[in-house]
Amino acid sequence: MAPTPHATERSLPGTRGALALRVWPNPAPRLLALIVHGYGEHTGRYDELADVLVGHGAAVYAPDLVGHGKSDGERVLIEDYEDVVTDVHRVAGLARAAHPGLPLVLIGHSMGGMIAARYAQRYGGELAALVLSGPVINRWELPMGLLAFDQIPDTPIDTATLSRDPAVGSAYTSDPLVWHGPMKRPTIEAIVGMLETVTKGGDIGLLPLLWLHGEDDRLVPLRDSRPGVERLSGGRLTERIYPGAQHEVFNETNRAEVFADVTGFLDEVLPAEPKAEQPKTEQPKAEQPKRPEAGSPQEG
Repeated sequence: MAPTPHATERSLPGTRGALALRVWPNPAPRLLALIVHGYGEHTGRYDELADVLVGHGAAVYAPDLVGHGKSDGERVLIEDYEDVVTDVHRVAGLARAAHPGLPLVLIGHSMGGMIAARYAQRYGGELAALVLSGPVINRWELPMGLLAFDQIPDTPIDTATLSRDPAVGSAYTSDPLVWHGPMKRPTIEAIVGMLETVTKGGDIGLLPLLWLHGEDDRLVPLRDSRPGVERLSGGRLTERIYPGAQHEVFNETNRAEVFADVTGFLDEVLPAEPKAEQPKTEQPKAEQPKRPEAGSPQEG
């Protein structure tokens, strides 16, 4: 595999301030991949996944969500997740404008899985496939229990719950762009509200869905996510549950297997050689008389 081009960074306006956007370019892409990161982290932690996707023909886009990473906003404060979905949609629009006609794959991890699920409910017609990794969907007991406290306790995450690879936990602990403080009440309340919205939002029809989850995930337990994933799927669900794996399957000791599952899924559900749209040139032609057709449906 040829060396992956280095990621570039830029800024774009979001609903609550400027968003930092990371782009892994591809000189001749055949698909677009949009990554939505999880709570408290940032897109810089997805370099390896992005490299795999670029090597498989993708141009990869990933924003730091509001209040995360290098984006504007009070740290980890999100008061309305519908705004975050709108922000992700703006990034998708930018990617599609740069590469018209290519299929778009949305990949969401953890809290990003919740956002991606809602995106698919709102804009599923614009997607070619959806990938959810350890998604927060249906319920998330960990933060919901914190609402019972008058003051949210500052309890650091046990980094052993991220991956069986100790280097992942060490990097997480020392990363200055990762939030290491307590969750914020408005954010937890917004998560609860969005989980209810996704539950009531219906399925995503025939959009192909790949669900990845660590069997021993203690941050977002498998048993809590399964009902939500199955409810979201419209019937084209592929699941991969990894024995012994923790929460971040893209950073797990078996991540080569996980990456192969992702690329194999994309090969199955995407056209082999999608063609990017070419600019259209108008050719002069004689005007033809219009003949009304009875009962013609109007496009919505």
